[in-house]
Amino acid sequence: MNRRDLLRLCGTGLGSIALSDMLGREAAHGAVPTHFPPRAKYVIHLFMNGGPSHVDTFDYKPELQKFDGKTAPTKNLKTERPTGNVMGSPFKFQQYGESGFHVSELFSKTAAHIDDLCLIHSMRADVPNHEPSLMLMNTGESRLVRPSVGSWLTYGLGTENDNLPGFVTMCPGGYPIKESQNWQNGFLPGKYQATYIDSSHERVEKLIDNIRPTAVGPVDQRQQLDLLNKINQQHLKQRPHDPRLESRIESFELAYRMQSEAAEAFDVSRETEETLRLYGDGDFARQTLISRRLVERGVRYVQLYTGAGQPWDNHDDLATGHAKLAKKVDQPIAALLSDLKRLGLFDETLVIWGGEFGRTPVVEMPKKGSNQGKMNGRDHNHWGFTMWMAGGGTKGGQKIGATDEIGFQAVEDRVHVHDLHATILRLMGFDHERLTYRYAGRDFRLTDVHGRVVDKVLA
Repeated sequence: MNRRDLLRLCGTGLGSIALSDMLGREAAHGAVPTHFPPRAKYVIHLFMNGGPSHVDTFDYKPELQKFDGKTAPTKNLKTERPTGNVMGSPFKFQQYGESGFHVSELFSKTAAHIDDLCLIHSMRADVPNHEPSLMLMNTGESRLVRPSVGSWLTYGLGTENDNLPGFVTMCPGGYPIKESQNWQNGFLPGKYQATYIDSSHERVEKLIDNIRPTAVGPVDQRQQLDLLNKINQQHLKQRPHDPRLESRIESFELAYRMQSEAAEAFDVSRETEETLRLYGDGDFARQTLISRRLVERGVRYVQLYTGAGQPWDNHDDLATGHAKLAKKVDQPIAALLSDLKRLGLFDETLVIWGGEFGRTPVVEMPKKGSNQGKMNGRDHNHWGFTMWMAGGGTKGGQKIGATDEIGFQAVEDRVHVHDLHATILRLMGFDHERLTYRYAGRDFRLTDVHGRVVDKVLA
């Protein structure tokens, strides 16, 4: 007999309600013991949705300029659209830090932290299409509904703050491609799905609907919730083990508790002028600062998207598009890394940067029979791309793996998305093969039947 059945059979009354609350809080704070001592406690995932070009940001390829406008020294690999000759990078690269790694002018401020970054130059995905690649990066499965990375981590670790969600995702102006499927809980209980925030809003009341109720006062609202909870509990007794109903009950209580703390956590106006200047202006700057405020308050997993849709998807006008986007995100990312260090959070916060894939080193050509296409952009590239990790038990100032001479495909120490997930779980204290959830007669895990920990990442 499990604890929930025992509680149900013990009758009702204040004692059972109190016991239920204690058990619920115990579960919320992490009923799954970690397999290893965690190296990180929190994750901030900086998602450059749309696919930033690795050869124009962190994967320096001088051969691109040598072959600019010429046939690639290796055969063009199949991607989503037709491609042509090599396209040199329109951006200048410079060496930074003691490591002397080259970084594009697009990320000159982030490059000041190059000795803290673990650059994975040999990432690989499965297909050159946004939808399945987003699903793969976020859930470990490109076709079927599966729990997201943040859901798995909050399932495994719980939350450190009862008054805030354990998993928050922010995207200014709307949703990325595949919308809420990117942060879904799948077959895990509903409380592990992310809370979505449209970070284009500045006022807390707009960021979080109904965060400050005006219809009733706090005493009346508490009485209403107590009555609602009493009715829901009676309903639940007739339908034991209904995860949807349980999640709905928990969501009401979380929403109530958030009123006391979420408004403060999301209110960046409480920061000093110096801190606000450090992050800069704009939606991405605001949500990056909020992410630091959230992990500071015990939120386990925070995911930040660049914007609605797929902003980094520059099939045309890559030089203009990438420059505009990098101007929005470079300063806030550098500020986040500095701020985490200032607050003593850097060593326990894993920061991840990257998109769902990279872009081709060769130019994208117009589709056959079409006059459209400016031939100044790059196609999707799942064969090889770059992501980086910092803080949270990672070893900075190193490169892992490599792409070929022009950056088309990973050729050394290849790291698949499943391997990335296995490594993230390891940093958070879990063996990816043992963190499982039984559903439909099978023990599922984030990495399915794949994945290996990239030991070089670990400090």
